[in-house]
Amino acid sequence: MSVALQFSAPGADLAFLVARVLFGAFIAFMGLNHFMNVDQMSGYAEMKGLPAPRLGVVFSGGMLVFGGVGIAAGVFPALAAGAVALFLLVSTPLFHDFWAVPEDQQQSEMTNFLKNVVMFGGSLVFLALSTVSWSYAVGVGLF
Repeated sequence: MSVALQFSAPGADLAFLVARVLFGAFIAFMGLNHFMNVDQMSGYAEMKGLPAPRLGVVFSGGMLVFGGVGIAAGVFPALAAGAVALFLLVSTPLFHDFWAVPEDQQQSEMTNFLKNVVMFGGSLVFLALSTVSWSYAVGVGLF
């Protein structure tokens, strides 16, 4: 059964579209960054103890590109938002462990940790809303 997401405020559908596009584009860019800097990111992943770091960087980059484009366009939004949420759930404490780094790195890692927590929250909102029809969406994979 499909339920339409209907906002009562004027312009809310357009605001939701803008939010999807901004959030999705940011996530997709993060994924592209994995591919553009695969060597550097693989070295960082290896330093953090990730097994098969290059494969992890490429796979997670694909998850982020798929997730970002899916959220922005409204294509398989449950899978897209789920992929982003899963990536952030795993990568945030693994790669931005501000509590376990030297003092001179703590602020930077905490900032990245908190940024990821906010994005995780956003991905959960899109995941929760993936069971309803989205205005201005491609509509593939919507329930």
